[in-house]
Amino acid sequence: MEKNKYYRLIPKIDILMESDEIKKLCTRIKREYILESVRKVTEDLREFINDSEDETEIEKRISSVTEDIIEEVDGYSSFHMKRVVNGTGTILHTNLGRAVISQDTADRIKKLVTGYSNLEYDLDEGSRGSRYSHFEKIITKITGAEAAMAVNNNAAAVLLILSALCRDREVVVSRGELVEIGGSFRVPEVMAQSGCVLVDVGTTNKTHLYDYENTINENTAALLKVHTSNYKIVGFTESVAVDELAELAHRRGIPLIEDIGSGVLVDLSRYGLEYEPTVQASVKAGADIVCFSGDKLLGGPQAGIIVGKKVLIDKIKKHPLTRALRIDKFTAIALECVFHEYIDEERAVKNVPALNLINRSIDDIKNHAEVLYERLNSEIGGQCEIRLENCDSQIGGGSLPLERISSLALLIKPFNMTTAALEKQMRHMETPVVGRVVNDFFLIDLRTVLEGEEELILEALKNVFK
Repeated sequence: MEKNKYYRLIPKIDILMESDEIKKLCTRIKREYILESVRKVTEDLREFINDSEDETEIEKRISSVTEDIIEEVDGYSSFHMKRVVNGTGTILHTNLGRAVISQDTADRIKKLVTGYSNLEYDLDEGSRGSRYSHFEKIITKITGAEAAMAVNNNAAAVLLILSALCRDREVVVSRGELVEIGGSFRVPEVMAQSGCVLVDVGTTNKTHLYDYENTINENTAALLKVHTSNYKIVGFTESVAVDELAELAHRRGIPLIEDIGSGVLVDLSRYGLEYEPTVQASVKAGADIVCFSGDKLLGGPQAGIIVGKKVLIDKIKKHPLTRALRIDKFTAIALECVFHEYIDEERAVKNVPALNLINRSIDDIKNHAEVLYERLNSEIGGQCEIRLENCDSQIGGGSLPLERISSLALLIKPFNMTTAALEKQMRHMETPVVGRVVNDFFLIDLRTVLEGEEELILEALKNVFK
């Protein structure tokens, strides 16, 4: 193949820069950025010609050089983070942002961050204050703890606690609680990073109180209990309750630290789910320090919340890592808002979106599902098979892994394209709709479709099948 003729067909950079399409880009993007993109695309095209033996593909690439330049520019000049419709049925979907915050919280964040605030200013004293002060009182009121603070996530909370209280000393933890969570965060590794010495006791499935007691010595800094919130060991198992560990720890003059994980503040068994240990129960049982996530079952922003004895919290606050791991003003505002909802449990279940979605009735889902189903049949029924079927949703976010919640799903199978192609197109809408492919149907679980998002689903599907 004579490749030189194809090299000569590549438009010159100055000609491309003077084309109407590229000049239009220059009205909103700096010319030097556009020029860099033109050079990159043409250089990529030369490399493609050099490596390819397919003349048809080469000609296609040359003819689309302007479109490729526009796509290259859009790649860095467009907003990449978008709101999406969550049709997966996973309420706390880590990849989709986990807990949704309420409109009231969003409005308060907007009001405060679009001006100055008293983030670290004591209005009573007229001097520097603490960003923890805005939510510490409400957290301690609800949890029963003496003091509270927050860092940027729960992994950071564990790291900070152990660094501040246990460095260069031993921490005793059950072998069955050496968990790994998302992103390959492992308890043994974070303990090593904090500078403490891990002492694991018991076995994978059984750990007894005497396992802890026989291991405590003069170099033991704390007992650590880790709630296995993202998996379950069933069958021939045994673990030690928080109150028993607390009694042992206090008798031996050391603190009990508990990583409770999901941070639930209400008894979910009242709402038909498996009981998940609450923060209040751990504090009441005698845990000296309890840490948990803000964006899981609590239903707030990403944060690692630390509650417990004031003398220990004060020591943690003074540790150098605290500043490196501190929360920003957006998180501080959102935490204050979400904890205020928990002053009244009924209000929390209604107003905290994560709890509201968990507790959403099947009748409510059915009412919305049937309206959407009828409208879709009317609009696109001739181009695809549409079904409405029962399905199971899940909590997600490493919380209550065995729980399944009854729901309804919209299932769509196109006649003139593959289901995989439909799924991809739905992901590339202006407001992406993320679902699942199940048995060659595109499935949208309606439990996690928020109020008003049915219209977005309808418009997206109409665009696909237009």
